[in-house]
Amino acid sequence: MTIRVVLADDHRMLRDALVIMLGRETDIEVAGVADDGPSALARAHECAPDVIVLDIAMPGMNGVEVARRLRGELPQIRILVLSAYTDKRFVQETLKAGAAGYVTKAAAATELPRAIRAVASGQNYLSPEITSAVVSQYALDGTDSPPVAPALSAREREVLRLVAEGVRTPAIARRLGITEATVEVHRRNVMRKLDLRTVAELTKYAVREGLTSL
Repeated sequence: MTIRVVLADDHRMLRDALVIMLGRETDIEVAGVADDGPSALARAHECAPDVIVLDIAMPGMNGVEVARRLRGELPQIRILVLSAYTDKRFVQETLKAGAAGYVTKAAAATELPRAIRAVASGQNYLSPEITSAVVSQYALDGTDSPPVAPALSAREREVLRLVAEGVRTPAIARRLGITEATVEVHRRNVMRKLDLRTVAELTKYAVREGLTSL
């Protein structure tokens, strides 16, 4: 039986490389690709894949929210997360949202086909690197709920949460009743205070610190 797959990742070079790699597998067919959260949902509805491979930090809607939506709308699709993040909170939130597996991008070349086959057959799959990282972080942290960083104001935390959830600036402004310029000021202040430079880093920080449930 051929396993039909949708790949959702906003990094085109990686996505294209994965399409080529999976194309060499005789039992896996890439039925569709997507470069953001909304298009991932659309491809899932259009292509009816057996498995959808989701990145976490995607524009428009992050991968965890996509997983949550798919669990409600298309529960028959098995969800596999492919991410650069190894923090235990990312793993916990994706599994809670409905993912059946989690593979690191660093291990994609060797593990992705195996993980796809595993989740398609009804199994769960965590790459060894993820299992090791989660166990190590539990041992080091001794807690499952890190405190919210006190350096951010309440409004800055709101903006950070929405950015991490993939909400764009105009929508953030409408939701919070402020101007787009003010949203950008808050975003820059957050990045300066936390010494972060990209939306992916903001997302990782927000999830790790419990500022968003995704």
